[in-house]
Amino acid sequence: MSAIPIPLSNNFRRLQARLRGLVGKAIEDFRMIEDGDRVMVCLSGGKDSYTLLDILMSLQRSAPIKFELVAVNLDQKQPGFPEHILPEYLTALGVPFQIIEQDTYSVVKRVIPEGKTMCGLCSRMRRGALYRYAAENGITKIALGHHRDDIIETLFLNMFFGGKLKAMPPKLKSEDGRHIVIRPLAYVGEQEIERYARAREFPLIPCSLCGSQENMQRMEIKKMLHEWEKQHPGRTETIFSSMCNVVASHLADAQSFDFASLKATAEAHDPIDEDV
Repeated sequence: MSAIPIPLSNNFRRLQARLRGLVGKAIEDFRMIEDGDRVMVCLSGGKDSYTLLDILMSLQRSAPIKFELVAVNLDQKQPGFPEHILPEYLTALGVPFQIIEQDTYSVVKRVIPEGKTMCGLCSRMRRGALYRYAAENGITKIALGHHRDDIIETLFLNMFFGGKLKAMPPKLKSEDGRHIVIRPLAYVGEQEIERYARAREFPLIPCSLCGSQENMQRMEIKKMLHEWEKQHPGRTETIFSSMCNVVASHLADAQSFDFASLKATAEAHDPIDEDV
């Protein structure tokens, strides 16, 4: 594959500058990448992970700190998977990369009944393989391509179907405490990523593990949010802003706020308006 062409239109320059700014702000706000980090960029072949790698490489060239990038893809041995695309693309790009081969496809197809969603098991097995690689190769940060819309969708999925006020954090420690996972696209909307991917003409690889299967709950939430955004432009951004401005004392989780110890003060005071 030849060298990757970079579109130079003014619209593209503005879009790239915006994405660089949003990713840079997320990295700074959550201290995602530090001097000397070895960052593993998990590359699936989808628009989000291609954009993540592209923007991180752009920031790496001008960042005041030094950090390494390693692109890693898990070849899950799906029938018909175009194995040549990512190695050719990454070689032309000049970024260090590793293709991990693990037949998770056969396992998922054997374990999950026909017609049931495969995403949960597939994700766990993929995460396990990537975590092992990170532990064995001195990786200090694992970068995933989840964007702002993914985070908001997960918030509503957990609210509507799990009874929890929980989403995807921009930065987290793995359950075993051995890995730091970061989501540098946390401030970036999906539509902007779609525009960027089209402009860059990334060689997209669709996930064909489950054929035309869709995660119906997530698609339902995505449709709801899309309708809200059409009726009230800016609502998605407002929802995300609310996730960054949590007032635990005005929710109802006794583990997050000590309601039990609340007591009125002895002194009288003039009535004031209270939040309700």
